[in-house]
Amino acid sequence: MNKRIIEILSELRPEFDFSENVNFIEEGMLDSFDVINLVTSLDQEYNISIDGMDILPENFSSVESIIKLLRKNGVK
Repeated sequence: MNKRIIEILSELRPEFDFSENVNFIEEGMLDSFDVINLVTSLDQEYNISIDGMDILPENFSSVESIIKLLRKNGVK
């Protein structure tokens, strides 16, 4: 799952290295428009529907936080 998330992030913003252990939001690697596009991509990739209440910066600040959000939505 980790590798696929990095691939999705890289498709959205190919100019950044998402394998780095940094806060994607604080470093400016993802903005609010990117997060919405990421939610759409994750919904399609994992056949889920991420709740609007979960679309918070802290849920998209790292690969680990994205995995945690996906697991919350039933992705194994």
